[in-house]
Amino acid sequence: MFSTFRAIVARDLLLAFRHRGDLLTTLFFFVIVVSLFPLAIGPEVNTLRLIAPGIVWVAALLSSMLSLEKLFAADFTDGTLDQLLLSPCPLALLVLGKTIAHWLISGLPLVLMGPVLGIQYDLSLSSLGVLLLGLLLGTPVLSLIGAIGAALTLGLRNGGVLVSLLVLPLTIPVLIFGAGAVEATASGLGAEGHLSMLAAILVLSLFFAPLATALALRISAE
Repeated sequence: MFSTFRAIVARDLLLAFRHRGDLLTTLFFFVIVVSLFPLAIGPEVNTLRLIAPGIVWVAALLSSMLSLEKLFAADFTDGTLDQLLLSPCPLALLVLGKTIAHWLISGLPLVLMGPVLGIQYDLSLSSLGVLLLGLLLGTPVLSLIGAIGAALTLGLRNGGVLVSLLVLPLTIPVLIFGAGAVEATASGLGAEGHLSMLAAILVLSLFFAPLATALALRISAE
């Protein structure tokens, strides 16, 4: 099973690097959204520090939505999904492999770029570190929850819009705790509680999201 899991991850990464334009679209969207706010609001440092966590997290959430529609679409079109459903390997494990590949493609670049963009908002080094750690814990949850929405809307017209409508409300806790961790650090309260909640959400998502996505894929395939 591990070899199959590794093959799924490697396959999706290889296909993604063959279409580098899709990779850059997500990252460029994130950079543009985060960078526009300082230009629009002005150079008021206190205001920028106050709004920075929310803006970075909202931009990361919206950026992750861009690639969710394609998570299973190609496999559904070319018949690969049928082969995955017939595989002796548990479908939930295969789904987890595809979700991890999706995060490596679309989520990890946001994690690495987030603190760099946070410098525009004059965030302290401690706040930037918490922002990095929060994104590292929270962005995989966005991919895991988004996979459920992508599976439920597979093959439907305007699936991208439906995915956003399904996924965005479910990701609100991640947004709250992720932005709250940076705000708590900036105010001197400590971010341990917020980061612990993000870690707990990640663990629960790792366990339940692949199972729910596998069930949704079987329903959509029928």
